Amino acid sequence: MRRVAVSQRVDLHPERGESRDALDQRLIGFLLAAGFIPLPVPNGLVDASLDRWLAAISPQALLLSGGNDIGQCLARDHTETRLLDHARSRNLPVLGICRGMQMLGHWAGSELKAVSGHVRTRHRLSGQIVAEVNSYHHQSLASCPQDFEVLARSEDGEIEAIRHRSMPWEGWMWHPERETNFAAHDVQRIRQLFGETDSTQTTQGTDVS
Repeated sequence: MRRVAVSQRVDLHPERGESRDALDQRLIGFLLAAGFIPLPVPNGLVDASLDRWLAAISPQALLLSGGNDIGQCLARDHTETRLLDHARSRNLPVLGICRGMQMLGHWAGSELKAVSGHVRTRHRLSGQIVAEVNSYHHQSLASCPQDFEVLARSEDGEIEAIRHRSMPWEGWMWHPERETNFAAHDVQRIRQLFGETDSTQTTQGTDVS
């Protein structure tokens, strides 16, 4: 089973004086269902420590998770930038989910723009990916990043999925882990992106709260 390094959101708890790394357990379940071993990446590692962590874990793919706006938590932004640099230098597969796709665009030099009608709703996708997906974002890529191509758009023309032209990198603006049952097309697509597995896991998810 391939090892997947997963970036984490940062939740602030000022009443306890804590900044906590966090992952939706459903995202862990999605990766397990697809046949991968999820390895959450701490945001508190400085450059050399993160390099040692990556050397010790030796992930075979990278997933940038959702949550937090870019610029909201500089430690997370820095961690994900270093992770993408690591993935590029080793040609590792990368999937960016929601904020993770925005981070791919930001890393490649694209800007974000505000959008309406994309929070707690569903969209029909058109393009190379045709599906109905959930939507939980208030920002979108203003343009397709350099060296990427658009895989799918929403009904109002916003970019919903991208793919790098030469590296095995994709971004999805929807959250596959938030479906009541994991969509077969999402499971199949991440398996193809990260490499075939011998998983016998079910693709059934848990109810969305």
